[in-house]
Amino acid sequence: MNSATQTKSTTLNLLNLKSVSIRTFWITAISFFLCFFSWFGIVPFMPDVVRDLGLTPDQKWNSIILAVSGTVFARLLIGKLCDKYGPRLCYTWLLILGAIPVVLCGLVQTPMQFLVCRLFIGFIGASFVITQVHTSLMFAPNIVGTANATSAGWGNLGGGANRLGMPIIAAAVVAFGVAEGEAWRYSMVIAGVVCFLMGIVYYFFTQDTPQGNFKDLKESGIEIGKKKDQVGFGTVLKDYRTWILFFVYAACFGIELTVYGTMDDYLQNTFQLERVTAGNIVLSFALMNIFARTLGGFFGDKFGKLKGLRGRVLFLAAILAVQGIMLMTFSTTTSIFVGILFLILFSLSVQMAEGATFSVVPFINKKAIGSVSGIVGAGGNVGAFLAAMLLKSQSAVAEKAAIVANQGLGEEAVIAAQSAASSVAVSSGYFIIGAVVVLTAVSALTIRFSTEDEKVAKADSTVAPEDLIPIKVKS
Repeated sequence: MNSATQTKSTTLNLLNLKSVSIRTFWITAISFFLCFFSWFGIVPFMPDVVRDLGLTPDQKWNSIILAVSGTVFARLLIGKLCDKYGPRLCYTWLLILGAIPVVLCGLVQTPMQFLVCRLFIGFIGASFVITQVHTSLMFAPNIVGTANATSAGWGNLGGGANRLGMPIIAAAVVAFGVAEGEAWRYSMVIAGVVCFLMGIVYYFFTQDTPQGNFKDLKESGIEIGKKKDQVGFGTVLKDYRTWILFFVYAACFGIELTVYGTMDDYLQNTFQLERVTAGNIVLSFALMNIFARTLGGFFGDKFGKLKGLRGRVLFLAAILAVQGIMLMTFSTTTSIFVGILFLILFSLSVQMAEGATFSVVPFINKKAIGSVSGIVGAGGNVGAFLAAMLLKSQSAVAEKAAIVANQGLGEEAVIAAQSAASSVAVSSGYFIIGAVVVLTAVSALTIRFSTEDEKVAKADSTVAPEDLIPIKVKS
């Protein structure tokens, strides 16, 4: 086999738009942003949805659970599809098909229709996987970690930016004569249309690798040079370290997703904030994604240089413990100003923990990086599901009890009692989740590496020239 010319980018020069790698980086990061923007786009409007559709407390919480559940199945499937058809086609179809339930969410008339839409909207959460695959195909090993962390962070920003963006869209449609009570519907339709249009952009302005698309390369007798796992999936499943990191990622990324989906209501119920104000605070939470993930990976690398692989684990455990303590402290605050401070500190630490997790993942089993990454990544969505179930079990029961207890006192009294009950219940739930995160941080300390693992890690600190070659040509 003869090696093709090296074409992967070895730098992250974001202004070099003539480079296929950089252009793809921008398009995939923007697509990721739009997917997360649409995924959580309905959250700022949940009070309107509850009122218009008559959602019960159970139905409201079920919609949150369904939104993160759909993503679990989509992420398990999308990786295989990327390997077979390439990230370009997969992202194109994810954006186009994912736009359908987003648009339909703005047209629903019943609670059941709304729940079904929320389930299928969750599928666009698989955008994370495609973004990572496409970025990995475009950048060399010496820079791919930074490129992946940056694109992931900027994409996740969409999950908070909608708190500002969606109310702005709603205000714009109201200015054009749409009734205020219908604004949330038009906003979801617009978000869906934008996703659809981005799918078209992705198809025409990206390609699978720097040298071309999978289909064209295969027809030309060119193989895509992908490093496949060299050991069986069963070996990975038997490694306790894989499962420790599964729970670690559940405790950071999973909790971030849950907080995205519940914080608006909590701030409004606890501190009597207006929807827009609560949304802006959650936006500040999301803004940490611009740099926090990258920062977590950076410090993971620094501690790795100082104390080897054990240093990476120690930093991961420390920052995860900080995350848990910040959430616990936030849940007990009664001052909005103090609450904002701890919320920002929680945001910074949770996203750094995500970056730190994947600074450890590549060293668990060098012969099965793909399998380990897939299992750990799935942990994030499992964590979101479990956290949402906990909050539902706390809040839905409390809300229903408040409604029954205040029946006959008037609509305003019932709403006020329901909000107060939800605030107390979610606060308690956040505290429990924070405590579990701290315990998970302690469990991370059980991760051990052999002397041989340390030697391999040192050897991998240098980039071999052959690793910079993305594809090989059949002779």
